[in-house]
Amino acid sequence: MRDTKKITAYALINKKRIKEQELFKNLKKEVNTGANGTQGYIIKKGINKGKKI
Repeated sequence: MRDTKKITAYALINKKRIKEQELFKNLKKEVNTGANGTQGYIIKKGINKGKKI
């Protein structure tokens, strides 16, 4: 009797953990490259004025 309780409890916990991992995978969003002007920035002041980073 004790064995079945432990096994069912373990199965329930494991099922819950797997479901949480799947939800976490699906909720991740892709990063937009260059979305905030970080790609292809041109320096405006200083020695390297006009150079593209």
